[in-house]
Amino acid sequence: MLSATTIQIIKSTVPVLEVHGVTITKRFYETMFAAHPELLNIFNHANQKQGRQQTALANAVYAAAVHIDNLAAILPVVKQIAHKHRSLGILPEHYPIVGQYLLGAIKDVLGDAATDEILGAWGEAYGVIADAFIGVEADMYKEAASATGGWDGFRRFRIIRKVKESEVITSFYFAPEDGGAISDFQPGQYISLKLQPEGQAFTQIRQYSLSDAPGHPHYRISVKREDACDSKPDGIISTYLHNELEEGSIVELSAPAGDFTLRTPDTRPLVLLSGGVGITPMLSMLNTTAQRQPERSVTFIHSAINGDTHAFRDHVTALAERHPEVKAYFCYQQPTPSDRASQLFDKEGYLDLAWLRQIIADKNADYYFCGPLPFMRAANRLLQELGVPQDDIHYEFFGPAASLSAEAEVV
Repeated sequence: MLSATTIQIIKSTVPVLEVHGVTITKRFYETMFAAHPELLNIFNHANQKQGRQQTALANAVYAAAVHIDNLAAILPVVKQIAHKHRSLGILPEHYPIVGQYLLGAIKDVLGDAATDEILGAWGEAYGVIADAFIGVEADMYKEAASATGGWDGFRRFRIIRKVKESEVITSFYFAPEDGGAISDFQPGQYISLKLQPEGQAFTQIRQYSLSDAPGHPHYRISVKREDACDSKPDGIISTYLHNELEEGSIVELSAPAGDFTLRTPDTRPLVLLSGGVGITPMLSMLNTTAQRQPERSVTFIHSAINGDTHAFRDHVTALAERHPEVKAYFCYQQPTPSDRASQLFDKEGYLDLAWLRQIIADKNADYYFCGPLPFMRAANRLLQELGVPQDDIHYEFFGPAASLSAEAEVV
């Protein structure tokens, strides 16, 4: 329990964090990695280079300061981050290191303004917040290890199948090398892959949504190839998966994690919106619902550049034909001549409110969306304009959390 004095001091730093938060977190990562380069085996290098991790941490620190007198208000965020930490292998011994360099970064950036009183209050507050994370994550580690087919840390899997789904997306099927059972998962969850491409000094961990329904003796992910360059450092791993790993290759996986899952036992209509490779968790939700709730109405809406980049079109179309309650709609931003000739898409351009009103028969539904950030911002705006209550809107970012409150972009 934090003292009233500590709470007051922390709250007094909120305006400072609003201005200097990202500068502090950038300094934090710089100094921590310089002193503990071994942590580069855990943290996502691409998110670091793009500045996404620094921004996400700054937002988390700011939220903690705002709600320091009611930390229960940020418990959903704590659980979401804890899922990622468990999937990455963050352990209790990492927290004192983070605390040391976070306080050091506050001092470095704020200088004399970071008094001993302020640093002491933040040290006390960090201890309470860290204990909350450690406790939540301990339960998650125990649950993952004790589940039927579960395991602790990372486990060796073999690629048993590799399937090209579109010009840019390929699916990978993983079965455990030891031949044992594997953990069940909830549609929408992800797994972490730990890899070390040749020439890389550190292991690289990436989290990918599971793209099929649970219940198989294998896991499937579907990965978009991002050509590696300075503006797309995440391409190192996606191109490695696409170009170097083949059937028979061994990778290490952590057990499924994540809290972006279907709300059950909701039986209201289900609306799934995806953009690009954001189709992966939506496809898991679609396949699962068709199997377990065949009577449930589902509206599946996918936005792609064109038919060449559109993965799983034939699968979704065939599923909709077999299940009368499933309606599938495809929106192509830039259809090819072949797309126009075949007419395998329903709308050209971008999603808009008028079209959504036409194809969503019952607004009293549960809504889920995932995709690139511009798509997510636009989808969120459109659903709000449609009059969907916030409690019925669910989404997940690929990578560190971002903001959907920025000016909406076209989708």
